[in-house]
Amino acid sequence: MATSDLFIHPSLAFIAAALILPFMPGKNGVWRKILLLLPPLIAIYAAFANAPGAYMKVAWLGQTLILGRVDSMSAIFVQVFSVMSLGGFIFALHVDDRPQQAAALLYVAGGLGCVLAGDYLTLFAFWELMALGSTFLVMLGRTRETVLAAFRYFLYHVLGGLFLLGGLVIRHRYTGSFEFGPIAAAGAGYYDWLILLGFCVNAAVVPLHAWLPDAYPRGTVSGSVFMCAYTTKTAVYVLMRGFAGWEILAAAGAVMAVYGVFYASMENNARRILSYHIVSQVGYMVAGIGVGTAMTINGAAAHAYAHILYKGLLFMTAGAVLYSAGTARLNELGGLAGRLPYVMILYMAAALSISGLPLFNGFISKTMTIAGAAEAHRTLVAAALEIAAVGTFISVGLKLPYFAFWGGKPLDMKRELKPIPANMYVAMAFLAALCLAQGLWPEMLYRFLPFPMEGTAVSPWLTAEQLRGLAAEDIVVYHPWALWNVLQALMLLGFSGLAFYLTRRVIVPHAGLNLDFDWFYRLTGRGVLGFVCRPAAFIDGFWTNVYQTAGLRLLKLSAMIAVFWDRWIIDGLVDNAAYGVRGLGRAGALLQNGRLQHYLGLMVVAISLILALVWYF
Repeated sequence: MATSDLFIHPSLAFIAAALILPFMPGKNGVWRKILLLLPPLIAIYAAFANAPGAYMKVAWLGQTLILGRVDSMSAIFVQVFSVMSLGGFIFALHVDDRPQQAAALLYVAGGLGCVLAGDYLTLFAFWELMALGSTFLVMLGRTRETVLAAFRYFLYHVLGGLFLLGGLVIRHRYTGSFEFGPIAAAGAGYYDWLILLGFCVNAAVVPLHAWLPDAYPRGTVSGSVFMCAYTTKTAVYVLMRGFAGWEILAAAGAVMAVYGVFYASMENNARRILSYHIVSQVGYMVAGIGVGTAMTINGAAAHAYAHILYKGLLFMTAGAVLYSAGTARLNELGGLAGRLPYVMILYMAAALSISGLPLFNGFISKTMTIAGAAEAHRTLVAAALEIAAVGTFISVGLKLPYFAFWGGKPLDMKRELKPIPANMYVAMAFLAALCLAQGLWPEMLYRFLPFPMEGTAVSPWLTAEQLRGLAAEDIVVYHPWALWNVLQALMLLGFSGLAFYLTRRVIVPHAGLNLDFDWFYRLTGRGVLGFVCRPAAFIDGFWTNVYQTAGLRLLKLSAMIAVFWDRWIIDGLVDNAAYGVRGLGRAGALLQNGRLQHYLGLMVVAISLILALVWYF
């Protein structure tokens, strides 16, 4: 566990690997695989070995930058980010694509750097590194569709980055500091709202969420596994660090939770279904942060940890189906349970985790957030989260596996399924084991939460000073395996299963793309096209016609004048001068022949000319 005065910045290992990777010889050999697995192992070691404190302080332009802040809030995110990076790179070991591997390395480095940043400037630098790496994970699908999705994704995150940059610069103007810490809602300035808006873009808060279900289903098979883990959860961390207790986040999180499952229930593409469920599940975390009690903050942190594991597993299994069958559309799938049995079993482990079934980690994290909201008398928030839990089980726990693995459109049994590499199975089994282990032994997760849990050892990254400052209400009392909690979860899941059985023939997936706020963005695009681009194109076309009719004629006339001037004026003067010089030269040559009569004749001519001039004047 944490060792005194030890700090290893895990981002540096990922950045170093990304810089070395292009110079490694050969194809995807054993040394490249070692290079990819080494940074996650270093990060996992650092996650448990780093002692609490502020490290890597750098003086720059009169500011003190803190690249490494380790405490009970950042340490748990560093831990799960590091564990997920190991699972993600094991899953992608078979991929022989250096740009994609380098993008993933830089993306993980950005996420870890954001979590450890102690000031806004450091946070912003790693924030943009994360946006750049994830953009390439979409673009490297190398199709027109993925390139366009990557462009849209990048535009969203540039917008969010500009909100963040503007807010932190103006904040420094008023406060004189770039320190990244808690902000009280009561005394917040407009610059703090700009920062919040920038964070909300990455958190996919409705209506700023459309980039997520647009880009994640179009990422590469392994790229989407990384993307589902870092961008939104990094945003959850910074919201938890800076904006805990803001009421607007409680309402926003409740809307996200319900909105995400509503659209997921209508979707056909498996990875798009899972993408909408990221919006929904992050809604639990945002709501918990907005409520702001010790219990809901712990619930948000625990759910972020559990979500990264089971959502990574969900995207791995959906990616495995896409890799093998060539499609992730439910209307084209079916009958895969017998042909991909291990993928089906591993998928169900993740599906039951996200649904909150007892024995899995979603049960010990999701229920804590809901119970905390109810305990804080946020009845509507708690009710919205319960409704979202029902929708989650129906869409991810029942609908998706039913149509993909059992009762959908059966695949042609003669269709050849592409063999799934062994490393993909290893990664899926690794995350499934963690989902089950945390569900069976909640203290595996609870002991690392920001606030102490009753009956569980406190976080090793809580300092003695922090422990002395803890109040009685900061000790969270929650026992997930209490009889009522278990019965409540089972009743919800049971009624959800009954609802799905009765409506299974009604909610058959159909081909097509469901637009939500994309519709407004596309309407805005059409408006820009109609009011800006088309008038500009008209003016450009009009000017082109004018130029072709009048401009080209004037240009031709000026060319003719230039030719006349060059040919008759310039060339005429030069040629006539040359002829004169040549005549004078010939005359001079004739006079220089040594004959006296020629010299006397020249003298008579000269004297006659002089006398004529004198007489004239």
